[in-house]
Amino acid sequence: MKPTPPGWPRISQALYYEEAAKAIDFICTAFGFEPRLKVEGEGGRIEHSELLFGEGLIMVSDVAGKTEKYPFRRSPTQVGGINTQSIVVYVDDVEAHCAQARAAGAKIHSEPATTDYGEDYWTDRGYECEDIGGHHWWFYQRLRDPKPKA
Repeated sequence: MKPTPPGWPRISQALYYEEAAKAIDFICTAFGFEPRLKVEGEGGRIEHSELLFGEGLIMVSDVAGKTEKYPFRRSPTQVGGINTQSIVVYVDDVEAHCAQARAAGAKIHSEPATTDYGEDYWTDRGYECEDIGGHHWWFYQRLRDPKPKA
């Protein structure tokens, strides 16, 4: 593979909110992301933003004013809470991260739990939560890597 553009990960994700400015503040406070760019449009509407978590990047913007050009872009709150994708993020301390997310108002759907896929795979500890726009997030901490193959 050729290198990615400078400052961009191989894969990034775009999330749409009815109130993107509030969502950006929430994601940074609850989940530890850092804003890299925020482009505001008419009335303070977020046209585009880039939030970093380590080498990962998500883009957040408002849905308002875009439905004619992009009729497929919706916030989960606009479609009965439906999510058609999941966001998975690895963190250093899942217990502390869950406490931070809970304190910021994230709705915790599953408390931190350990999943062991066996020696040939890995063991992770993680939890699921929902942000203020209805997007579901899974945060994991790797506890054990796969056993090296001989």
